[in-house]
Amino acid sequence: MRTALTDLVGVRHPIVQTGMGWVSGPRLVTATARAGALGILASATMTPDQLRSAVREVRSRTDAPFGVNLRADAGDARERVRIIVEEGVRVASFALAPSRQLIAELKDAGVVVVPSVGARRHAEKVAAWGADAVIVQGGEGGGHTGSVATTVLLPQVVDAVDIPVVAAGGFHDGRGLVAALAYGAAGVAMGTRFLLTSDSTVPDAVKARYLAATVEDITLTRAVDGLPHRMLRTEMVAELEGAGRVRALSRAVRHAARFRRIAGLTWPRMVRDGLALRHGKSLTWSQVLLAANTPMLLRAAMVDGRTDLGIMASGQVAALIEDLPSVAELVARIMTEADGTCAALPPPEHHGPPARPAVEGTPVGPSPDDRGTLSSPPGD
Repeated sequence: MRTALTDLVGVRHPIVQTGMGWVSGPRLVTATARAGALGILASATMTPDQLRSAVREVRSRTDAPFGVNLRADAGDARERVRIIVEEGVRVASFALAPSRQLIAELKDAGVVVVPSVGARRHAEKVAAWGADAVIVQGGEGGGHTGSVATTVLLPQVVDAVDIPVVAAGGFHDGRGLVAALAYGAAGVAMGTRFLLTSDSTVPDAVKARYLAATVEDITLTRAVDGLPHRMLRTEMVAELEGAGRVRALSRAVRHAARFRRIAGLTWPRMVRDGLALRHGKSLTWSQVLLAANTPMLLRAAMVDGRTDLGIMASGQVAALIEDLPSVAELVARIMTEADGTCAALPPPEHHGPPARPAVEGTPVGPSPDDRGTLSSPPGD
């Protein structure tokens, strides 16, 4: 299936595996790239040296394109950008809007820049600064998320910008891919669905907790770092929500110190990163310290398998997932389902021209020479 996204980044299928801290490492990214989708390494929980090593490990296992996710507000963002450029990484994605200067630096080096956004105005800003595409996540998505549903946010952004838009938040199968294309997106991005594969290094006990989750077991809380954070409802979440300010702050300081040692950060660097996080947000200093809590709480679950001591970021779509296929099986299944969904649409004589994805080399949406423009495909 060919879309503006596949043309832009050089993958076979319009599917993106998002950068999840402690989860999106070389093994998962390699499996995704080999399956023909776009895998993205999560660098926020790596030191610069670990990032370079991870990039080289993926490169040694596959020639397919892949990307690296960065924190645009990190104190060493430029150092990480330099690694991306030097190692020939195809795509740089950002959890927060990168500066105009970072975008220009990456584009000058031939790197495709794809920030993630949660609001139309953010998409408009990065598009004006030269971003090549955007991933737009609706409120259904896991981790830090917004309040607007994907079905409302996605068409807003598609209509507002003239670069490819990738839909995230609530996707896990071929039906969702077809729905996103019908809205005018150039593909879908998924985190929870890739976490729940046999290629994910997340411990089995943690995966089992996800598979057992119902919609009611997935909550949106501010207890971790003061910002809306979607995750599984666990004993740790309940404890954080019930903890007093002094107790929560004490825990945050201990975890911040541990993360500093693991990530190789100095206290001044952590303070600078905290200032960057606080900029433009009404966060107290207590909340900034609580934000340093998050990587260690995630690590406890995603690396150590401690569902009682960690947190498990999750999209609401976890309630619909029931198995652990390999990444190759998952991608193949999604594409087969997408084709079947399109084939099952009513014939055009009843409902107008069908909105079918392109096959056999014909792109969806704009031609490669005009891939910056997307419009909703014809249909009902």
